[in-house]
Amino acid sequence: MTRKALVRRPSPRIAEGLVTHIERSPIDLDLAMRQWQGYVDALKNAGWEVTEVEPAADCPDSAFVEDAVVVYGDVAVVTRPGAVERRPEVVGAEKSVRDAGYRVVHIEAPGTLDGGDVLKFDGKVYVGKGGRTNDDGIRQLREHLAPLGAEVVAVPLTKVLHLKSAVTALPDGTVIGYEPLVDDARVFDKFLAVPEEPGSHVVLLENDRLLMSSRAPATADIFRDLGYDVVPVDIGEFEKLEGCVTCLSVRMRGI
Repeated sequence: MTRKALVRRPSPRIAEGLVTHIERSPIDLDLAMRQWQGYVDALKNAGWEVTEVEPAADCPDSAFVEDAVVVYGDVAVVTRPGAVERRPEVVGAEKSVRDAGYRVVHIEAPGTLDGGDVLKFDGKVYVGKGGRTNDDGIRQLREHLAPLGAEVVAVPLTKVLHLKSAVTALPDGTVIGYEPLVDDARVFDKFLAVPEEPGSHVVLLENDRLLMSSRAPATADIFRDLGYDVVPVDIGEFEKLEGCVTCLSVRMRGI
């Protein structure tokens, strides 16, 4: 199966990006650009074919391209972000998934859905219900994915911006998270608590290789002890905006 990823170059206005659960910190644009390029290079070095979504210079949060579209099988669900300011971001993302050959469907008003709230693994789709994704958005996602056999499970979310700000999953399906930020770990079939908040976020590069923040060395050691090859990247400027390694790309394995 081919491994393709969509990314989007950071806006020159990135320092104006939204923050919800953390204090605002100054953003170094030049450093953010270098970190973004390092992230893209890590994907390419792992054999991923990377495509840039057209830039959205007037959208400060547009580098977090994952929020604009959810791919599952051969379907791309163009989202309706919970933050009104972010809704223009979906235009370029929709064009990219159409060009990639996906069947495109949409989340319509009054539904809201951010891609960062969607965690997929082996036919199960966990969706964070919180500040950016509402009940109607989850209902529409369920209807769009049901023909593909997906089971959509709503997960309560109060402590972080997105579900994948709290948890992601290892290749064997174990959900990982920093417990103080997880509302209810019992929702997940198998849960592993990690000792550092940035360690909650991994991108599966291959079955045995994980991309993760360089700011979680103790968690990285745990993953290595479990037999995984860890690829650390510095995305500190994006973490100041509640971003993580999952937000900066849309991974496309379906077609």
